[in-house]
Amino acid sequence: MSFVIRPGRDADAEGFIELIDKAWAEYPNCVLDVDGEVPELRALATHFEKVGGALWAAEGEDGTIIGMVATRPLRDDDEAWEIGRMYVAKAARGTGLAHALLDGAERHAVEHGAQRMILWTDTRFEAAHRFYEKRGYVRAGSIRILDDISKSLEFRYAKPATGVVVEALDAAAAASAERRLAEIMVACVNAGASVSYLPPLSPEVARAFWRNVSADVATGRKVLLGAWCDGQLAGTVHLDLAPQPNAAHRAEVSKLLVDPAFRRRGIGRAVMLRAEQTARGIGRKLLVLDTRAGDEGERLYRSLGWNEVGAIPGYALEADGKLADTVFFWKHP
Repeated sequence: MSFVIRPGRDADAEGFIELIDKAWAEYPNCVLDVDGEVPELRALATHFEKVGGALWAAEGEDGTIIGMVATRPLRDDDEAWEIGRMYVAKAARGTGLAHALLDGAERHAVEHGAQRMILWTDTRFEAAHRFYEKRGYVRAGSIRILDDISKSLEFRYAKPATGVVVEALDAAAAASAERRLAEIMVACVNAGASVSYLPPLSPEVARAFWRNVSADVATGRKVLLGAWCDGQLAGTVHLDLAPQPNAAHRAEVSKLLVDPAFRRRGIGRAVMLRAEQTARGIGRKLLVLDTRAGDEGERLYRSLGWNEVGAIPGYALEADGKLADTVFFWKHP
């Protein structure tokens, strides 16, 4: 399917309303009341222009509006921009249009100073959640309750927009990041990373692992960090907090992963430095980790001042059936 993306106009009102109405009609009890609840749809381009934002429309081959998106700066946060009015006609889904629309909106926001992107999406729009999560967004904050006839509840999603940024993920964010973290793990293992699994690693096994991590984050047994590179979730590590009464000062650094497509950008170093900072902040004064001897991880840890305890020969089995040595490290962060 071919399409053209152009700036939205007030004259597109009929097409926008029809697009949104059909999208909402896919869900039970989701009713669009234009004049009662969203009268700005009658002149949407003007609405976003007044708040310093921008609006785009996507036209199909016959000139019909098949997609739309908007963005605007947030008045209470100079560095954040909001994505809104993101809709794609059912027949145009899976064609790349949604990615093209969001690419343009995010690029516009970054060019105008955005350091962070946020959006709100109805809790019923599960396909949209998967799309945003694929784009690096994670759940952030509490659910918003709208006093509308559809009795809408909305999730807030957010992500850093530019550069390499490492943040701690709470339980909601961790759960929403599971699919993307599983993709990263699969890519790393299949590229030869030594992180307990052997290639080929199935997405189902990886997802199960991250579901367990999310559960541990929710119960306070782990602290999970995510690393973004120019708006894409590209790396992770977590602190496994020792539960023993005599080990409240200790944590294990586990599963340092950087998507192979994002290597050589300083992400691994940034993640480790943030992990050490986080450990200090929660009173974990001793960190331990292990890694395959001779790999990039060992070189990184040594460069960051980690202390070698020693190596155990043949500690880990590799994909080719050979046994690899593992080096153990410690550090006071």
